[in-house]
Amino acid sequence: MTASALSTDLQIRPFDAPCGAEVIGLDLSRPLAEADFARIHRAHLDHHVLVFRDMAIPPAQQVEFSRRFGPLQRHVLSNFALPGHPEVLVISNIEEGGKPIGLGDAGAYWHSDLSYMPRPSLGSMLHAQELPAEGGDTLFANQHRAWDALPAALKSAVEGRRAEHWYLCKYAELQKRNPWRPELTQAQIDAVPPVAQPVVRTHPEIGRQALFVSEHFTTRVLNMPDDESRALLAELFAHSTRDEFVYRHRWQPGDMVFWDNRSLMHLAGGTPDHLRRRLNRTTIEGDEPF
Repeated sequence: MTASALSTDLQIRPFDAPCGAEVIGLDLSRPLAEADFARIHRAHLDHHVLVFRDMAIPPAQQVEFSRRFGPLQRHVLSNFALPGHPEVLVISNIEEGGKPIGLGDAGAYWHSDLSYMPRPSLGSMLHAQELPAEGGDTLFANQHRAWDALPAALKSAVEGRRAEHWYLCKYAELQKRNPWRPELTQAQIDAVPPVAQPVVRTHPEIGRQALFVSEHFTTRVLNMPDDESRALLAELFAHSTRDEFVYRHRWQPGDMVFWDNRSLMHLAGGTPDHLRRRLNRTTIEGDEPF
C-alpha cells in the first residue's frame, strides 16, 4: 500500500513514564498499510514498549502481526504452547483437569526474554485473554537509562566484559516454589546450553547502549573471580531496576503489549492464586548481541 493508505485512526500516545506508549485505532482485521507499520516500528524503537488497546484478534492474527517484525522463536517448554499454534506460549495460572494450561510463574524474576539463546529475542507480544480483578501487573525497566545513569566506576568495571546466561539458572528454585513446573527432558536441556553475552549491548537499530544482565538468567561474569563476579552482578541487578527506570503496566481487557527485549527487562508483578489470568505470548527472534 502507498502512503495515501495511511490510517487516520491510528494514534500513538507516549506515557509519562521511563518508557512506553499506547497505540489506539490499530485494526489488524484488515491489511496493515506499510506506512502504518512503519509508524508502529518507529514508535517501538522510540518508546521500547507499546500497548495496543482493544485488540479483539484470534491467535493466528497475533502470529501474523508478530512475523512482520521477524521470524518467531518457540519456547523450550513446548508443553505450554497453544494447541494448533506452536509459536504461541500460554502464560497462565489456570489449571484444568489438575494440570496447568500455561506457564504460571513466567516473569518471576527480572529478565530479558531468551537472553540465554545465541540470538535472543528482539521483542515479545503478550495478548490478554483473561485478566484478574486485582494484581497481574507487568513491570518494564529501561536498560538504556540504566546504562546512562551507571556510575563511572561501574561503567569502567563492565567495559568489554561478557557474562554467562543460562536458562536453568533459577529453574530448580522455581520448581521448589511451583511443583507443577515440569522436569526438563535431556533434549530440552541440550537445547539451552549456557551462552556468553556482552554485559553492555548496543541496540542494532538505534545504536544506544543498554545493560544486558538479569537476575533470572545471568550466572556469572566471565574471566573474573567468583566473589568479584557476584558482587558486581549484585550491584548491576540493584541498579538496573531502580524506580526511575520502571514503567508499571496495569492491564486492561484487550491489551496486547509489545516490548523490546534489547532495551528492557520485565517482571511479573504477581497475581493472587485464586484469581484466573491467561495471556498469549509470541516471541520474535533478534540478532546476536554486540
